[in-house]
Amino acid sequence: MLPPHRVVIAAFDGVELLNVTGPAEVFSVATRVAGTGRAGYTVRIATAGGEPVTTAGGIRLMADLSLDQVHGDVDTLLVSGAVRVGDHEVEPVLDAGIIDWLRHAAPGPHRLASVCSGAHLFAAAGLLDGLSATTHWRTAARLAADHPDVTVDPDPIFIRHGRLWTCAGIAAGMDMALAMVTEDHGSELALATARTMVMYVKRAGGQSQFSVPLTAPAGPGDRLDDLRGWIGEHLTEDLSAEVLAARLHLSVRHFSRLFHRRTGTTPAAYVESARLEAARRLLQDSGHGLPEVAALSGLGSVESLHRAFRRRLGTTPAAYRRRFQ
Repeated sequence: MLPPHRVVIAAFDGVELLNVTGPAEVFSVATRVAGTGRAGYTVRIATAGGEPVTTAGGIRLMADLSLDQVHGDVDTLLVSGAVRVGDHEVEPVLDAGIIDWLRHAAPGPHRLASVCSGAHLFAAAGLLDGLSATTHWRTAARLAADHPDVTVDPDPIFIRHGRLWTCAGIAAGMDMALAMVTEDHGSELALATARTMVMYVKRAGGQSQFSVPLTAPAGPGDRLDDLRGWIGEHLTEDLSAEVLAARLHLSVRHFSRLFHRRTGTTPAAYVESARLEAARRLLQDSGHGLPEVAALSGLGSVESLHRAFRRRLGTTPAAYRRRFQ
């Protein structure tokens, strides 16, 4: 029998509990469901000195080993994230020890993944330069602003580039872990694991974290927030930067800078995301053909619909419908 797949989850004080225990439980249940005679997973928690850590909710986690004891025999390394919640914003916790350790540990594992705001630690260690990545929607704009060499997409629940994975907030770590079980052992074991855990088994990487208009919540009367709502109600109209800037009585240049600073993305990318979300809902919930879906979502043509799905989701509209409808 093959040896078990070795998983290490790095944690530190203030980490979100489910960022650690959620993926760990998926791997544990998959091992139990697989039964004896089949390689499963061993999961270990690593902290700076092998000491216990206190999670954001006040629950203490015991560690199995220190970061220095994590060597090249690790198959999957997960780095969990943490945030600080202030009066007006949410900030990712940037643990300097984890970041420095990642610069040296990253070349070793077969698979490397961040959970939630752990993507900020990856980016600070230089692991995401030139790549697309996702993180919790509440810190996505900060990730984009701090690391312009990273293409931040706050929509998918996880994104994969070869051996490197990033995922959205909290529970999305369980979806990512389930996808890893699928890669390692096939869809049958992943499905059985999901059923055992009473998980929603259809949430693959192309699924959205949330509704696009919620990407950057603002206070009452905020003109940019009102504009995002207006975009969602007028997807079939001209939504060029010129038109949107004119609605706020701003120059295109100033509007584009303001929009990017507030949302972490460009007006054009945001509009495409909103239209793509509408197209996905139509594919999931209606029987409309592709020309109707393209027209109703504002993407215009079947060719544009295909291009958007290929570029943003790595699949075709027809394949998406088969999987999620």
